[in-house]
Amino acid sequence: MQLIKYLQAQGLGSRKQCQALVTDSAVQINNTHCNDPHMEINPQMVSSLHIDDVSLIPVPLPYFYILLNKPADYETSHKPQFYPSVFSLLPEPLRHLDMQAVGRLDADTTGVLILTNDGQFNHRCTSPKHKLPKIYRVSLKHAADEKLCTILKNGVLLHDDNEIVTAQAAELTDPYTLLLTITSGKYHQVKRMVAAAGNRVSALHRCAFGQWETDHLPTGEWRFFQPESDLK
Repeated sequence: MQLIKYLQAQGLGSRKQCQALVTDSAVQINNTHCNDPHMEINPQMVSSLHIDDVSLIPVPLPYFYILLNKPADYETSHKPQFYPSVFSLLPEPLRHLDMQAVGRLDADTTGVLILTNDGQFNHRCTSPKHKLPKIYRVSLKHAADEKLCTILKNGVLLHDDNEIVTAQAAELTDPYTLLLTITSGKYHQVKRMVAAAGNRVSALHRCAFGQWETDHLPTGEWRFFQPESDLK
């Protein structure tokens, strides 16, 4: 890949802007100044990238995968209406790259959110036939007992929907906290399932999406990851 195309793929601007960075001796790759915009770059061999002595995190190419621990009051949208976009949590210039969220989280829902430019990966993760499990920690408005878990595992009929939806697993850790595992991804599904079972959700956190968790990732932080081979 030519250097100028590599810089564009890093979100550093147009072809003209990236060429100017090179001719101005602003680009260092692996601590070496790069002055030829047409020099060949192996993206897999880039361990460090500096622009005007500012260190940037090299974006893996051609596809990248981001694990984000979403905080509350952020919208999973490039065009948010009421709250900031989750993409604003990413640094410049990464936030401007073409990417989509793998599924959505409501503005008030926290936890695991995956962002990627790999459309096939996105489809595999969200396709109903793959039944990728998603685990939620649900804070309940009313105290519950095992009856709630039984109802959810047996299946509930969502309002304005003709399909019975079942939980793969449901467990109370205390009367007000439910761990719920689902394998589908309908609109507001967890909230609607809990409502159909006779309770209400007061707070919602996605603990895991498939094998990906955010146990060691602070709220609002992110990291690149590589999917396991069985999902590639």
